[in-house]
Amino acid sequence: MTEQQTQSTGRVGQVKEITSLSNPVIKDIRALSMKKHRDETRTFLAEGLKLVIDALDLGWAIRTLIYAKGQRGKPQVEKIAALTVARGGLVLEVSDKVLTAITRRDNPQAVIAVFEQRVSTLETIALKPDATWVALDRVRDPGNLGTVIRTADAAGAAGVILIGDTVDPFSTEAVRATMGSIFAVPLVRASEAAFIAWAQKAGSLVVGSHLKGSVDYRTIDYGQRPVVLLMGNEQAGLTDALAGACGKLARIPQSGRADSLNLAIATGVMLYEARRHVLALGEAAP
Repeated sequence: MTEQQTQSTGRVGQVKEITSLSNPVIKDIRALSMKKHRDETRTFLAEGLKLVIDALDLGWAIRTLIYAKGQRGKPQVEKIAALTVARGGLVLEVSDKVLTAITRRDNPQAVIAVFEQRVSTLETIALKPDATWVALDRVRDPGNLGTVIRTADAAGAAGVILIGDTVDPFSTEAVRATMGSIFAVPLVRASEAAFIAWAQKAGSLVVGSHLKGSVDYRTIDYGQRPVVLLMGNEQAGLTDALAGACGKLARIPQSGRADSLNLAIATGVMLYEARRHVLALGEAAP
């Protein structure tokens, strides 16, 4: 950051100070809590200095950086403010009242940002040996979805495919649950019919989690080939059509009184088993 980018106050130039909740820019940012507005603007809100830094490092397009007045002059905040301006984004310095209203939290993060969404199509997927994709059918709970994305990141999965009417991954609840992994894990959207057609041609092993599965998930030979783990809706599981598209229907053995596992937990169990042959302590997944 050059001297020309910083004012004598220690604040990056082109910063706009806002203290009023009635400001049109603030109203627009607050509206991102609604899916309709996120869809129209193709943007979403992310909270936390580390998340914003990671997103910028990974090349995500930033529309607006918002930080609390108390963050003025802090080196990391000044650096990302300068980057935001350089990339054509808006920088806002706001009051605590405004920050609380935007995040709907009593103790909000001091730095938040509006980013452009990234969602791909099935046609963009280039399946590689040892790649593991997670496909989710009509997931309803944003916390589940966010946790699956975070787990996919930790396990080195290639990405997450969202099938049908799956909850918005860019909702505030889902983004929070990812703990920043929303920026690291490729997301793909597809209809049920499109996914089935793709799966039939892709040459990958599709393993579906199903209560009627006849195969113990631990006995599957994943081998050196692309794998798609297909997980169903929290209440209804996989549709018959999706179950029929699977090369194997697997089940996680249970011996207690519970008749099912939480979707995010079940996905984590199956994902780590599928990735076990390429994961080791101290080594990054390929």
